Amino acid sequence: HSNPADTDLILRAIEQGISYKVIHNASIMNAIASTGLQLYNFGDTVSICFWKEDWRPTSFVDKIIKNLQNGLHCLCLLDIRVKEIDWKHMIRGRKVYEPPQYMTVNTAIQQILDSVKEDGREQDVLNEKSLCVGVARLGSADQVIKAGTLERLLTEDFGPRCTACALLETCTPWRQIC
Repeated sequence: HSNPADTDLILRAIEQGISYKVIHNASIMNAIASTGLQLYNFGDTVSICFWKEDWRPTSFVDKIIKNLQNGLHCLCLLDIRVKEIDWKHMIRGRKVYEPPQYMTVNTAIQQILDSVKEDGREQDVLNEKSLCVGVARLGSADQVIKAGTLERLLTEDFGPRCTACALLETCTPWRQIC
C-alpha cells in the first residue's frame, strides 16, 4: 500500500470484515510502505555497506541527516555480500568464495551510531533516541516489522537475512507508538 488510495482500500476492507493480502512488487522501495509509512515522505535512499578493518565509509550518514533535517524519512538498504572472492585463496590460484553475508538491522544501526559519534556529526538530529523501523523479509509469510529508537532496535532480533531499515522524520505518527 504505497499510496493513500491503497491504504483506503485496506482500511475499508478491515471495517467490512473482508480479508485481504498485500502482494508487493519485487522491490523494497515499494514494500517498505507495508510499515504504514507513506512513500511520498521519503527522501534520498542510502546504502550501508559492511565495514572492514581498513575501510569504514560513513558518507551515508550525511544523507540520513539531510533527510531528517528536511522532514523526510530515509530508507537504508543494507549490504548483501554473495559470491565474494576470498582473496587469500585467489593469491594461491584457487577461486574460492566467501560464505554469503547479509547485514542485519543491528549491524547497520551500530555503524550509524558509531559514525555519528566518531565523526562528530549532528547528534541532535541523529542519535540513539532517533526513531527507526527495522524490517526483514517483507512480503513473505514470516516478515518482521519493528519500530523503536535506534537504541532499542539495536538489540532486537529480526531473524535471518533480507533486512532494511528506515529512519523516521520527527513528525511521523510512529513517534506516538514508539
